[in-house]
Order: sequence, then structure tokens, then C-alpha cells
Amino acid sequence: MNNTTPRIKDDPLYRLLREGEVEAFNTRRAAGEGCDLSGCDFRNVDLRQLDAHGLDLSDCYLRQTDLRGVDLSQTNLQGASINAAKISGAYFPVELDADEITLSLTHGTRLRYRKS
Repeated sequence: MNNTTPRIKDDPLYRLLREGEVEAFNTRRAAGEGCDLSGCDFRNVDLRQLDAHGLDLSDCYLRQTDLRGVDLSQTNLQGASINAAKISGAYFPVELDADEITLSLTHGTRLRYRKS
């Protein structure tokens, strides 16, 4: 886990998400364009419709982010914080306990995966 504060990066695909261009992000990523989203600040960003499959959102700050309906089951969320995020209908990785998600949602703790 990273102890740095969340960053606003210059990555062009990250910028698309910050500007609400989720469809353009999905299109460019599907075309093979890579991005580094770990440790990013997504505070108050609307990520509905995001294709999160295979994304690394570890150590991200997702406070008050709109994640409704997003399939995060194949997304790395280790160390991310989802304090006060909108998560109705979101699908989380099976390695995250419901209590862990609730703690992060209500208290802002960082998500910790269950050890297998």
C-alpha cells in the first residue's frame, strides 16, 4: 500500500475520466491505449458506465465518486477509499468482505483484500 496522497496526473486517459468523458475513455482503452490510474484522485467524479475490467485503482481516492452500476469485480481496489461514494448496483471483487466495503464507505478506511 502506498502512503502518498492521491494525485491528479497528466495521463490523457485519466484526464478524460476527470472531465466526464467515460465513453471516450472506454473507447480508447478498448483500442489498446494504456493508462496508470493507481493512486489517482477521483473525488466527486461520475464513473457510471466505466468499463473497469482490469483497471488498477489501487490507492485511489474515490470519495463521493459515482460508481453506481459499475462492475469492479476484476478491478484492483487494494488501498482505495470509497468514503461517501454512490455504490448502488456496483459489483465488488469477491476478495473484499462486505464489512470492509462498509467501513470504507462510512469511515473512509482503505480497502483491504481478504487473505486466501
